[in-house]
Amino acid sequence: MLSKNIEKLLNEQVQLEFESSQFYLAMASWAEAKGLNGVSGFLYGQADEERVHMLKLFHFINERGSHAAVGGSKAPKAKFKNVKEVFEDLLKHELAVTHEINKLVDACLKEKDYTTHNFLQWYVSEQVEEEKQAMTILDKLELLGEDRGGLYLFDRDLASMTAAPAADAANGGK
Repeated sequence: MLSKNIEKLLNEQVQLEFESSQFYLAMASWAEAKGLNGVSGFLYGQADEERVHMLKLFHFINERGSHAAVGGSKAPKAKFKNVKEVFEDLLKHELAVTHEINKLVDACLKEKDYTTHNFLQWYVSEQVEEEKQAMTILDKLELLGEDRGGLYLFDRDLASMTAAPAADAANGGK
């Protein structure tokens, strides 16, 4: 059974994962409207992955005898200057998610909730991957500068860089 505090914190993380999915959807829609099909496809995949992360938490909360809550959300930012701004915002967001997961892990250790701590290790590892991927993409965009031809190639290359399949994420990244 989860403590009320851990249940509350896990439900806050559920909300954050939901908002992350919406955030990626807004970015994907912007990119698709700009004809950046590789970028939009990548971001749609990320949106799906975040939803899987949310559901994984949702089920864990319920399986531990608590109650997963569904919250509302405000609309995310929907307009961007360029692709670089999209990925800068993405990295900032992922760093904020990492911060929240670390706070949750810390709370589990303080309460000696080792079961939830163990469960959250998958999220800790996932965030390392998310941050690395965002930084790699930003490095590539930095190399491009304002080169429009380079952006075309970047978009095409990103189409081949797919987010982890939802099924893999649902199975703990296996």
